[in-house]
Amino acid sequence: MRIVIEGANEEFAEKLVALAAQHQAELSVTTVRPGWTVDRAERYLRSLPDGGRRMAEMVIVEGDGYLDADHLRRVLGKLNGPSNALARAVPRGVRNGWWPEGTPAPITPVSNPNNPSWHQNIAYRMDKELVPVFREALTRIIGHPPTAGEEQQ
Repeated sequence: MRIVIEGANEEFAEKLVALAAQHQAELSVTTVRPGWTVDRAERYLRSLPDGGRRMAEMVIVEGDGYLDADHLRRVLGKLNGPSNALARAVPRGVRNGWWPEGTPAPITPVSNPNNPSWHQNIAYRMDKELVPVFREALTRIIGHPPTAGEEQQ
């Protein structure tokens, strides 16, 4: 019998193993932590359509984790398609079992704090600790470290 429990923390897993042992049952628990590894980042980037991947590359490489939305619009045009691709990739990865529920979106929109009712985003950002992870994933995809302005084939 195989029982899968997603999203359990380590304390819960330890208690579950102890309970099973009290009943002479053999149980092993594997915890899968949400978060980004190079393998997950590579799969995320490969799953994106061209516009979404280009947008992600620009935020990662050109912006080093933060890129002005106007700059993205000048290069990519309207951001609806690429930004929707980024937003849909994480839930798709959860559904496909590529990463666990609770894995945060690596790239998020930044709204204007002075005008929150106006919905056009002013930038897109990635947490600084994720930038090297995603740069390494890009290196795997393109075969060498990415440079600003480099187009994907």
